[in-house]
Amino acid sequence: MSAPSSLQPTSSEPTTGPTTRERKPELLAPAGSWDCAKAAVENGADAIYFGLDRFNARMRSHNFKMADLPALMAFLHERGVKGYVTFNTLIFPKELKAAAHYLRTIIAAGVDAAIVQDIGICQLIRHLSPDFPIHASTQMTVTSAAGVKFAQKAGAQLVVLARECSIKEIDRIQRQLKAEQISMPLEAFVHGALCVAYSGQCLTSESLGGRSANRGECAQACRMTYELIADGKPVDLGDRAYLLSPQDLSGLPVIPDLVKSGITSLKIEGRLKTPEYVANVTSVYRRALDQVSEQAAQQMPSGARSELKFGQIEASYQPTADERYSLEMAFSRGLSTGWFQGIDNQKLVHAQFGKKRGALVGKVSRVVTKKRENQIVVEAQIAVKPGDGVVIDSGNSDSDQGGRLYSVIEKGKETFLSFGRDSIAFERVQVGDRIWKTSDPELDKAIRQTYSGDRPQFKRPISIEV
Repeated sequence: MSAPSSLQPTSSEPTTGPTTRERKPELLAPAGSWDCAKAAVENGADAIYFGLDRFNARMRSHNFKMADLPALMAFLHERGVKGYVTFNTLIFPKELKAAAHYLRTIIAAGVDAAIVQDIGICQLIRHLSPDFPIHASTQMTVTSAAGVKFAQKAGAQLVVLARECSIKEIDRIQRQLKAEQISMPLEAFVHGALCVAYSGQCLTSESLGGRSANRGECAQACRMTYELIADGKPVDLGDRAYLLSPQDLSGLPVIPDLVKSGITSLKIEGRLKTPEYVANVTSVYRRALDQVSEQAAQQMPSGARSELKFGQIEASYQPTADERYSLEMAFSRGLSTGWFQGIDNQKLVHAQFGKKRGALVGKVSRVVTKKRENQIVVEAQIAVKPGDGVVIDSGNSDSDQGGRLYSVIEKGKETFLSFGRDSIAFERVQVGDRIWKTSDPELDKAIRQTYSGDRPQFKRPISIEV
């Protein structure tokens, strides 16, 4: 939908109470289903974002029906959690009538905001409601103060910055907005999958597979293997074949920097992920964000703690081994800080695999062949136990194999791994192959317990005025 010829400015007054530098950022979690919504709420999300069965950029997710909205919003608001609808695809003119019907239902259901890519939909929302909150989607590719001002004129009350923005660029945008006395809450993706295209505005999926990512039907062309041709000749890249597949984003190490930048909301990607993923990642970031905020509070005089400012906190956060393990087991193609610390494409795209790998166990040091039982020997970097799922990475995804561990025996520095009968072709296992742990049933069970049952488990503070 094309942009209108004129855009009406909205008020530049703050839309929230304290300024972004005086409050803890909101933690925003994904929800592709009811179980995911519950997992997010019970693990400390301040808000969730979700799609309906049309007009959202993750049509392969289970999504919610319009009939679900009243019950979903009642559940969220009873728990002090906000809910945002992703209305973030490009809309064709013939769909405007249906889009307007969806938007009226969303507004009437008490949804807290719509996340929008299409400028025309911003205008349609303003036609239907003078004050329903609009969040400018990351797919608007806002990377500058000028982009923020454009989104504000289109009616946005919050802007989700492009994922390509570094922390230095976020700081610059904040300074420029402040110099022009413009108050606009900014949001940044802090964890999850990264797209090789600018802010997910991918045309490759549609060109190669006939499925438009901008219509919610991404075919994940970036996760496929490619050859590099230079001057008409293929370039030998060794085991690097996933040339367009970035590692997953993990902004955990730069949480203090993001808080100091004045970011209003930290967003976790993953509406196609499982409830276990949502619970796991949300809980890790909840603890880290609370720890950073508590550190800021301790540096303030006791009488000033009602107005926390984050200017003096440490500029880095050191994730613990348990935190990194949890994030790797949730889902990981490798974890990096993305573009937050600047551009390093060779580091960001290792090109060795394009699907989940989990946590690295170690490299195969030898293979023991016996009549009754064959074993793979590694010097394990992390703990493994019977029942864990592993994959043996030979450097060629077509020859990957794996399965559940049948037994684990430790002898000094060596760990002997046994598998179920005929589950592994040991003749294909080579010294130097990497072994990744892809499944930890014990961890998954513990995570599911955080959101199972009908009684609320996560407690939030309440504020009462009498």
